[in-house]
Amino acid sequence: MMSDSVKTSCYGCSALVAACETQPHPYIGASPGCWRVYTDLLGKLHAAPVDALTTRLAVDAYAAQHPGVEGPQQIRSVAGHLIALHLVLERNAESEFATRCLGRLSELRDRLVWLDPPTLGGLTVVDVAARHDMHIRAGIVREWATNVWDSRRKHHNRIRDWAIVLAPTT
Repeated sequence: MMSDSVKTSCYGCSALVAACETQPHPYIGASPGCWRVYTDLLGKLHAAPVDALTTRLAVDAYAAQHPGVEGPQQIRSVAGHLIALHLVLERNAESEFATRCLGRLSELRDRLVWLDPPTLGGLTVVDVAARHDMHIRAGIVREWATNVWDSRRKHHNRIRDWAIVLAPTT
């Protein structure tokens, strides 16, 4: 159950979202209300004529912005989504290429480490969901993804090194 009148701050991204009593995602560190905004946004992106890259960026930005607590599944998830952001934003990779590379993430299993999350702030899924025009929404998704990528600046070299293993060239 969700109440639009009662708001709470997401413990993953700090966005103000409607209180929700559903179970949160098992390892994505998002409040139930924030997870609901995200899944609603994904439904709209899949139903609209947006390119696969916009959806890829939305998925990666959200997961990287909501790392959860340190654990093996969270480490793999965040690493994979940050690698995808690097491939798309810095190496201009297509969505399909990033997805194929992430299918090989197990090759990095002994190298992956927990990356301390950044200070909360910046664009969130709530900012994206508030845009109703799909062209504007696609632009803000890219801005959100760039913001999330930039917030992990201190880990960029490590993420780039991981990406080289999965994608030596694009």
